[in-house]
Amino acid sequence: MDIFEKLRNNWGPIGASAKALNSHHYFSFPKLEGEIGPHMRFRGMNVLNWSLNNYLGLANHPEVRKTDAEASAQWGLAYPMGARMMSGNSDLHEQLEKELAEFVGKKDAFLLNYGYQGVMSVIECVCDHRDVIVYDAEAHACLIDGIRLHKAKMGEYYKYNHNDMASLEKNLIRATKLADEKGGGILVITEGVFGMSGKIGSLDKIVELKKKYNFRLLVDDAHGFGTMGEQGGGVGEMFGVSKEIDLYFSTFAKSMAAIGAFVAADDPDIIMFLKYNMRSQTYAKALPMPYVVGGLKRLELIKKHPELRIKLWEIVHALQNGLRSRGFNIGDTTSPVTPVFMQGLEGGLPEVTNMVRDLRENMGIFCSIVVYPVIPKGQIILRLIPTASHTLEDVEKTLNAFDTMREKLDAGVYRANLAVPA
Repeated sequence: MDIFEKLRNNWGPIGASAKALNSHHYFSFPKLEGEIGPHMRFRGMNVLNWSLNNYLGLANHPEVRKTDAEASAQWGLAYPMGARMMSGNSDLHEQLEKELAEFVGKKDAFLLNYGYQGVMSVIECVCDHRDVIVYDAEAHACLIDGIRLHKAKMGEYYKYNHNDMASLEKNLIRATKLADEKGGGILVITEGVFGMSGKIGSLDKIVELKKKYNFRLLVDDAHGFGTMGEQGGGVGEMFGVSKEIDLYFSTFAKSMAAIGAFVAADDPDIIMFLKYNMRSQTYAKALPMPYVVGGLKRLELIKKHPELRIKLWEIVHALQNGLRSRGFNIGDTTSPVTPVFMQGLEGGLPEVTNMVRDLRENMGIFCSIVVYPVIPKGQIILRLIPTASHTLEDVEKTLNAFDTMREKLDAGVYRANLAVPA
């Protein structure tokens, strides 16, 4: 069989939905235009946008824009040239690492070029074929791909039920036996905030199990960094267990509104090990200086302006309380991530696409549909991301639109006309 012919006939699970609905550039790969923020343009329409992980509104903060522009003018996008190990290191890269580590309560950190690639590489680097991974069933795709790299090295792994400590303990017992046989260790992997459901990872309960079992804990806190905890230091800070997190990871793509990521630890030797052994960083060009300088400015604003986080939570509470009071199922979220679960619909996905099309084109509300394999089969989510840039007026407009949508849904309007985007 020709490889390309095989690919033409199978776009994968997400691509199959896009192909069936003719939704490319509408539900998938949409083009939002204009200044980044709550109000943008989509296909020539002004829309109220709830689809950007710009939690603290830093993407277009005037100080951020000024710093980004000045750093680009001073350094260009090429500097520093080469991988950090060879020729691409700088005092500013190391300064950002130091400040990030301090902010999340760790002694040292390693700056990474990308979030997705970065955490995959951390997992691959830390665990060899003798080690056993135990991970949460709803772990993000980047974590799953890191575990696949571990599997490629003939490493073993177990999956525990989402946030289920009895299931985790059961698998820790299995992992302990296997690790002892192989002469390896155990790495438990979870998230601080699960990005689709908005649930908080049970970090306080996981670290309690360290009293009974010998394992290291890796937490991907992409959605918790900058949003959770009294100072924004993440879910570990919120629970008071930062010291028990052995490897703390976060991307810059959420609260920092930028490119890059970092991993932090209390043992400087572990960070040095990563610096010399993470292949995706060892053999990759260093993060360009404008991103580093911009990262320093963003972190400064997060630390100096708690009102950004306070405003975020004002919007979060108004939106989530409003949706719940109107009878919408938003699950057990206790974070800014706001999923609206659409279950039991006779029309299934086509019915939901009509709802979202109505929201976008007739009510000016832009939110995203999330389906399998991003979330478990059988689930459909309308996902809203509140930010500090939204207003209470934005929330009220959205709640009124969802009321209208509910009336039409109950009346069967969306089942009667299963049209697809032009």
